[in-house]
Amino acid sequence: MKIAVAGTGYVGLITGVCLAEMGHDVVCTDIREDKVLLLKSGCAPIYEPGINPMLKKNLDAGRLHFTIDSEFAYKDADIIFIAVGTPENPDGTANLDHVYEAAYTIGLCLNKDSIICTKSTVPVGTNEQIMEIINSVKPVHINTQTVSTPEFLREGSAIYDFFHGDRIIIGTESEEAALLLEQVFLPLKIPIVKTDIRSAEMIKYASNAFLATKISFINEIAAICDKVGANIEEVAYGIGKDRRIGPQFLQAGIGYGGSCFPKDTKALVQIAGNVEHQFELLEAGIKVNNRQQACAVKKAKELFDSIEGMRVAVLGLAFKPDTDDIREAASLTIVKTLLAEGASVIAYDPVAVPNARSVFGNVIEFTADIQTAISGAELVIIATEWDHIKHLPLEKYVQLMRNPVIIDGRNCYSLKDVSKHPITYVSIGRPSHIEEHAQTRSNSAKEGRYDETFTSILPD
Repeated sequence: MKIAVAGTGYVGLITGVCLAEMGHDVVCTDIREDKVLLLKSGCAPIYEPGINPMLKKNLDAGRLHFTIDSEFAYKDADIIFIAVGTPENPDGTANLDHVYEAAYTIGLCLNKDSIICTKSTVPVGTNEQIMEIINSVKPVHINTQTVSTPEFLREGSAIYDFFHGDRIIIGTESEEAALLLEQVFLPLKIPIVKTDIRSAEMIKYASNAFLATKISFINEIAAICDKVGANIEEVAYGIGKDRRIGPQFLQAGIGYGGSCFPKDTKALVQIAGNVEHQFELLEAGIKVNNRQQACAVKKAKELFDSIEGMRVAVLGLAFKPDTDDIREAASLTIVKTLLAEGASVIAYDPVAVPNARSVFGNVIEFTADIQTAISGAELVIIATEWDHIKHLPLEKYVQLMRNPVIIDGRNCYSLKDVSKHPITYVSIGRPSHIEEHAQTRSNSAKEGRYDETFTSILPD
């Protein structure tokens, strides 16, 4: 089929490249000429494992095209996917300006019957507004149908998810449109769920809200484990064996981030508020996550009288491994709080440094070498569970740090391994390993001096 994709951001690019890989003739359009030129050269503007080889393969095969010419993109398309951004407004609602602009442009450029599919995450009722916009400007003799096909791609494994997803949602009032979309996706052999269009819109928000709530729930349990001496990993394993619960998203840590969970949870709270329903459970989950992102520095301050003037290495800047996305990442909260406390920060990440530099400039140091980051550091905070971090031998912290103290916000190391090394190690919801010789900082540390008293800092 001839397919057009509006938007070459994360969702649009993955959708376009993977549909071309399936054998369809795909044209992706974007308003940014620099991005289009980069994509035409075979380079993706995002970091996603496997994207560049597949991008180049389909460009060379002539199945994938990029353009800023909307008329060229839409004029012959059987199906048009809207995959533009829906950023968060200050009040938490979804900003739909790009969606409506895309719909207007599509309507102006249509010269054949087409099916318009919305992949952008949009509030319930948006697809009806999209249809109204298109109908207001398209030629009268052209027929269009609107379909909601929400995406469920995880950054870092998006290509795998496209071809091996749990389900494909097709929401539409048109049986003809549903059958055509079914033909597109049947070769993937993924279960297809057909719904009305409003239910499809709600499924996307409900899915992300449930997963975000599950993360906040296990982090609340972890906080209790800290206080009663239980181990959250053993607790999570035990409850995850219950098939009604499952083990997914039961990893305690410093909270969720990224482009989906934070934005979609707040948007769903607003959607509920618009129909006079207070979504108290989701509001609590958001509150827990905000608090959780601050817990790493809080734990550091419980170990030291002051972290002012301290050299702190933050390991991991991306909100999760295998992506360069730092949107709503816990690392941003950590770095900002450390700076506010007067610490000196060096940050490590294998791919996200350029994005983080655009936020912090030269206020902190950056490195793509993990050993450089921890050399001479007085404190390490692990913010992202990159394999580069998980596989760094604990001996390196002993060799390169001054009296190694690690706050592990992602529980990267086993407590058994930690116990074999002279390291003070504090994680999330698990017993801490406190070295007897760990130095506590007195207020005199603000002047660059250490308290000479060596003491255990085990909790009372």
